[in-house]
Formats: sequence, C-alpha cells, structure tokens
Amino acid sequence: MAEGKLFYVIGPSGSGKDSLMRYGRERLASDPGVVFAHRYITRPVELHWENHIALTEAEFDARLAAGLFAMHWRSHGLRYGIGREINLWLAKGCNVVVNGSREYLQEARRLYPTLTAVFVTVSPEVLAARLRARGRETEEQIAERIVRARQFMRPEGPLEIIENDADLEVAGERFVQLLTHAALPVWGST
Repeated sequence: MAEGKLFYVIGPSGSGKDSLMRYGRERLASDPGVVFAHRYITRPVELHWENHIALTEAEFDARLAAGLFAMHWRSHGLRYGIGREINLWLAKGCNVVVNGSREYLQEARRLYPTLTAVFVTVSPEVLAARLRARGRETEEQIAERIVRARQFMRPEGPLEIIENDADLEVAGERFVQLLTHAALPVWGST
C-alpha cells in the first residue's frame, strides 16, 4: 500500500485556517482516505474555533516524555503537539491534514520530507476584520499579527496557496479538491 501524504496547513492567525479545516473535515467525513489530525494544546477548548484536545502543562510534559508526539512546538505562550497516530495513518495510506505552525515548518519538513505545506492567505483588511470579530486580541496584538503575516516568506519545497478572502465555500472547495486529488492514487475511484 502506498504511503499517504501529509498536508501541513499554515497561515496567519485569522486567515481562516480553522474554518477551512472544519469545512474540509465536514465535506470529507465519509472519505477514509483523508484524516484530519487533532492538535493537543495547553489551552481550554473553544467550541467556536479549533476542535483540539486540551491538556494541562503537566499532561503535555507527560506525553512529551513518553514520546507520544510526532511534532511539538511553542507559540504565543501555548504548547502544541501532533500525536504519533499520524504515522500510523500515513502508513495505512491515508492523507493526513495537520494544522501547523509557520515557525515549525522547517522542522516538520525535516521530520516529513514529502509533506505539502498549504499556505492560507488573506488580505490585511480581511485579516484585521476577522481578528477583531473573534475578540481574542487587542488592537496592538492585531497590528502585530498583521505585521507578522506580511513578513511570511514563501518556504522552499512543495507549497499550495489557498486565498481565503471570499466566501468560505470558495476556498473550502479548493482545499477539498487538493486533498481528494492527492488521495486518488491511494484509494482510487470507481
């Protein structure tokens, strides 16, 4: 059986990564060839945003010490982990989708040399409006995030860009097409 493909989704906070991944997960719920990995985060669960698994610092440390993370990083005062279960899914031929970190991309590529980075872009105006609407950042933090988004440099290696300024369905269908097109050689179609 062919190895599955790892899709590592990145983009500035507020670009709509969580919404895009939720859209893809819902559209592909019955497709066994595409699996969306949950992140383990030292943050309480937020029902309107990312569907993640909340861990305390102690729980995160214990899982890290036990070697249960395939990838892990720190960002904005939080710790993030991707479970080793993704390796089993890839070995089974599944395409795996991960909500990643731009800062961790180089290390992720070292660990998974064939991964495809999926960069979700958004205009500064739309980004600012989305960040204000979600109400998690101050105006100063929003300005910092916009600066960081503008400083993102295109990484080396395979990269797919999804522009997410329009309706979610437009970017969502592009995302689904990317994931299912890559899945065709693994699962076939009849």
